[in-house]
Amino acid sequence: MRTELLRTIGAATAAYGIAVACRPDWLARPTGLVGPEGNTGPHTAMVLRPLAWRDAASGLAMLLAPAGPALVTATAVRIASDVGDAVLLGTTLPSRVRRAGTVVTALSWAALALAALAAPDHAECEPRF
Repeated sequence: MRTELLRTIGAATAAYGIAVACRPDWLARPTGLVGPEGNTGPHTAMVLRPLAWRDAASGLAMLLAPAGPALVTATAVRIASDVGDAVLLGTTLPSRVRRAGTVVTALSWAALALAALAAPDHAECEPRF
């Protein structure tokens, strides 16, 4: 497990989640969940904020969990959230391009976290003489 990479992913996820909780437009615009004039409606913002706080919480868990089972669990929650986003948003967003982009983004983050979880630690990769 690449603990340092998992912590970096956690920090990035937490920062993004906090940013979107404050500015739902940062998620609404790329996913196409805006009105005809490009603005995010109050109901859309209300629905996106819990997703953002979920990302912030799971990212903080990855950042702060002790190495070992707690970090593995926090990472599994993050991966499951990303896969869930890919399935839910990938089947319900208003345009094919937005759905594809969202699926690629969500599954890329899930794959990165999974790879960091499955990869051997740096100490295990160093040659022993």
